[in-house]
Amino acid sequence: MKKYFIHFLLITTTLVLSGCGIYSFTGASVPANTKTYQVNRFENNALLVEPGLERDFKITLEDLIQNQTNLTLVTSNADLVYEGEITDYRISPTTSTSQNTAAQNRLTISVKVRFFNRKKEDDDLEQTFSFFYDYPGGSQLVGSQKATAHEEIFERLTQDIFNATLAKW
Repeated sequence: MKKYFIHFLLITTTLVLSGCGIYSFTGASVPANTKTYQVNRFENNALLVEPGLERDFKITLEDLIQNQTNLTLVTSNADLVYEGEITDYRISPTTSTSQNTAAQNRLTISVKVRFFNRKKEDDDLEQTFSFFYDYPGGSQLVGSQKATAHEEIFERLTQDIFNATLAKW
């Protein structure tokens, strides 16, 4: 009997919290009257241009918001709008060997984001987010290593953007 009561309590609590539209297990605080979001194209304005980077970043941001909220993705007239540009894509040595060669390199990607909350303009934001991926100096950033670097950087960048715009961290 006690086992069933605990299960009932857990299910009831979960339904109450998820049904309010205010609370989220991801930390998002989406106002109850906010239903839609859109992610506009992020122009790639970095000096070193990686083809397709802006498309991959846009999709990663859309997916993260879709997975962590109950908002609907639309192409225009959204309650929440994300836009901006990729401002930096840079590979630089971080440590060197005694032969003056790079022992470790770092890929850094920076994204300037403009966020508009049409339901609550006080929440509008313009901020640059940046993150990096370190890899061995003797390797080339190609193939699966480049894909892994982009995935890890995008995961961190999009989560930071989500936290700044919807979780208010």
